[in-house]
Amino acid sequence: MHIYCQLIDDERGVTLASASTRDTELRSDASGSNCAAAATVGKAIAGRAAAAGVTQVCFDRGHFRYIGRLAALADAAREAGLQF
Repeated sequence: MHIYCQLIDDERGVTLASASTRDTELRSDASGSNCAAAATVGKAIAGRAAAAGVTQVCFDRGHFRYIGRLAALADAAREAGLQF
């Protein structure tokens, strides 16, 4: 199962950055457990956010509970410097 993450500017309606386990540069690092793959995506989105000049985000998880893969992604992004 894959996990996806996007940084969206709601005012302009554009995607600033994205990362997923389907990205070719993340595939080798995203192998293994679902939580480990989600953490890889979290680190990648934090790096891409920094490259886009974004330091702070609002984390919208939709109807999903903040556990497991979702928590692993968010924790890894925070550790990599992204502020929620």
